[in-house]
Amino acid sequence: MHDSHRELSPLSRMVAMLALIVAGEAIFFLPFVLPRIFRPTLLEVFGLNNLQLGIAFSVYGVMAMWAYFPGGPLADRFAARKLMVVALVATAIGGLALATIPSLAALKVLYGFWGVTTILLFWAPLIRATRAWGGAQLPGRAFGILDGGRGLVAAAIGSGAVALFAVFMPSDVQTATLDQQTAALRQVVFLFSGITLAAAVLVWFALPRLTPALDEPQQLYRPGGILRVLRMPTVWLQTIVVVCAYVGYKGLDDVSLYAHEVLRFDEVQAARVGTLSMWVRPFAAVAAGILGDRFGVARMTTLSLLVFGIGSVVVAAGVFRPGMTLFFFATLIATSGAVFALRGLYYAMMEAGRVPFGDTGSAVGIVSVVGYTPDVFMGPLMGVLLDRWPGELGHQLLFAMLALCAFVGLVAAVLFWRITPAEPLGRDG
Repeated sequence: MHDSHRELSPLSRMVAMLALIVAGEAIFFLPFVLPRIFRPTLLEVFGLNNLQLGIAFSVYGVMAMWAYFPGGPLADRFAARKLMVVALVATAIGGLALATIPSLAALKVLYGFWGVTTILLFWAPLIRATRAWGGAQLPGRAFGILDGGRGLVAAAIGSGAVALFAVFMPSDVQTATLDQQTAALRQVVFLFSGITLAAAVLVWFALPRLTPALDEPQQLYRPGGILRVLRMPTVWLQTIVVVCAYVGYKGLDDVSLYAHEVLRFDEVQAARVGTLSMWVRPFAAVAAGILGDRFGVARMTTLSLLVFGIGSVVVAAGVFRPGMTLFFFATLIATSGAVFALRGLYYAMMEAGRVPFGDTGSAVGIVSVVGYTPDVFMGPLMGVLLDRWPGELGHQLLFAMLALCAFVGLVAAVLFWRITPAEPLGRDG
């Protein structure tokens, strides 16, 4: 049964994985990568404060929470490539709406729309198609390649977007008028929309023969499966780790604004800081997967949370001053690396925690619904902290909160480590 993925030739398999990687990242360019890299400019052009942008993210998060569970059965009923193509095209059309620089009310509606297109129609088909690609033999490698590849795509396209943005900005960035900023940002929106549409075309032609591999019996949402999973302490500990790690991931949205406001970087330099953080992801995610197989997922998760916590404490302590660039970049790379390593280890924890294969979907549903709640609360929380305490203090409070989350996650990871079987390599069956 799990041999069905071998019907594809090696070249077809490579192209299929490439399509999954490109689509898996392109779908999130408009809602998340754009504000991550260009946050200072986005706030200026749309006339928003941090809280207002955070509320738009929160609308997305609420819609996404609603979408995780029904997305699973939908992916069981319809071919992955059809759902993914519809999701990509709809998301790209949303980009055209963003390019009109809509009002705050319309922006919230747009983010709610993206919550449906990126999660209900896309997330479960992506996970399922990736599992089909890996089969029973290579599930870890499949997800490692997916997340590392997605990171590489995000960093490469992000760097290209910064270069494009710089072309449309005056040579002295500080003198840019609002019209110039708007025109430059609009070009980036068009670039991201075009890439999202191109990803839809790639998926349509690259995935047609992947569907036969999707015939494994799916027991995603059987009540018995959900109840079994809910009784597993490892799943709850994993969920706590995911929440804390995801808070860290959302917190990285602040690095470009931090560089701009505290270290006095101009808008192009600040955007480059945002992309540097993203360049760490492909290396950290793949390395974490390999090291997790070698030394144990629980051990690597614990170490990653420790590094994430230390990095957050350093920023929260307010030690950085304009000119301390090397120390800042070293801290940024280490902290980003730890956060992205955790993303590479999320789903591997299920195997370490001995979640039965047939209950994987139920576990993914529970972990996703609870674990991704930072999509709902982190945007407004960051907005309140950064707007109520403008300047460095707001950033320090934000990173103090990240440090607290890292500590909570660390406790959960140590408990997970204590109660899971010791042999990290026991997956020969």
